[in-house]
Amino acid sequence: MSTMPNIEIYDDEADSLLSPESFPDRVSLLPSDAAAPQQGGRIRTMWGQDLLSDVLDGRYRTVICGVNDTDNTHGVIAQLVSLVTASQWSVASVTSYAKMFQDAVRVHAAHDREPYILKFDLDSVLVMALLRPKERESFTLGDLSRGFKTVTKMLQGRADRRPVCTVSFLGAHSNRLVAGEGADHEPSFESVLRAMYNAGYRGDVYPSPGMWNNAHVGVFPSYPFPAGLDRMRAGSS
Repeated sequence: MSTMPNIEIYDDEADSLLSPESFPDRVSLLPSDAAAPQQGGRIRTMWGQDLLSDVLDGRYRTVICGVNDTDNTHGVIAQLVSLVTASQWSVASVTSYAKMFQDAVRVHAAHDREPYILKFDLDSVLVMALLRPKERESFTLGDLSRGFKTVTKMLQGRADRRPVCTVSFLGAHSNRLVAGEGADHEPSFESVLRAMYNAGYRGDVYPSPGMWNNAHVGVFPSYPFPAGLDRMRAGSS
């Protein structure tokens, strides 16, 4: 029986210096399904990557995040408009535009389903921002599902808007996500991925920084997860 060679990761015997147990913030990445790959059939989870750095490096043409009409100071969109030097948007103007749009909706389209998608052209990247429903402190999974259905339509047939990535909406400061109406807890990451996937989204997702505190749980690099996970949940070995 042949064995796989022990391939070193780092030069100068640094492998011994980087034991995972020495780093409290980490995840345990598991291999995805070994089945034949299918084009456009998955959402990639960008474990270990920094969204803002990747956007500034020009790896994406579109970024999806949240926005509200009161205060976006601590949101991803605030970091984007401040870091993309070609952008004429500011945190204040983003919030002002969201408020103006929200006020117009209340007059002209009060019965439309939310959330709406606001577009912010930062020259080098397009931001598609889900507008948090009026007078609500959080998004719900239902909001996320409806919003990503609209996003999917806006991306369809638009090669100029791809590649695309999104925040996970978990651990957010400005635009929190909760499991449902009246709930006070966040949904699982799997629930978020399922909502995005079922809405037709097939881009990349960046986990929140707080998700790096789960070294005891194995994570997968893409969604849908391997079929073996459901068999394990059902009690099969």
